[in-house]
Amino acid sequence: MDVTTLQLLGLFAIAVIPFAPTELALVGVGVVAAAQDAPLVAPVAVAIAGCLICDYALYVAGRRGSGTLDRLRARPSATRTVDWLAVRLERRPVAALVIARWLPAGGMGGSLLAGALGWRRPVFVTASLIGVTVWCSYAALLGYVGGSLVREPLVSLLVSLVVAAVLSLATTTVFRRRTGHDLRYARGTSGGPVVHPAKPA
Repeated sequence: MDVTTLQLLGLFAIAVIPFAPTELALVGVGVVAAAQDAPLVAPVAVAIAGCLICDYALYVAGRRGSGTLDRLRARPSATRTVDWLAVRLERRPVAALVIARWLPAGGMGGSLLAGALGWRRPVFVTASLIGVTVWCSYAALLGYVGGSLVREPLVSLLVSLVVAAVLSLATTTVFRRRTGHDLRYARGTSGGPVVHPAKPA
């Protein structure tokens, strides 16, 4: 099966929708591309476009204070990521937004917080473009490598997903161990003050 126009449209739709399994879709497309010796340029470009639109919509929601950030924080897996971002987006904004792509709900939390913190649009779009380009390329290449090493599509998809899950788990584990102490002092994630233990509340 080829990476058809219909599949590209499906990939775009998934990338635009928050919480949709974009990584899974990209890994799958990478596997298909490897099986057909097809280039990854079109799928990656489509995913980047969809993710950029999603990011910008979340950024606008954050600027308007729509309550989306509070709903995101209701998810236990996202709370620590959002708190970490709240501390770091004002210190190293572009780097934090790019790194957040590999954390639970990091892409959504980063975009919402950037809007809530009043980032200028050009700065946000630039950081988002860098982040989604690196992340989409990584996910698609992961599937492509898996498809190249294991010629059975279903097996290669499974292997690629297992590798992605292991890498994600490792990243999250390191992240939690390195930031757990500071996060106990993070307050406010909708543009409110952030309090560090070295500074008075």
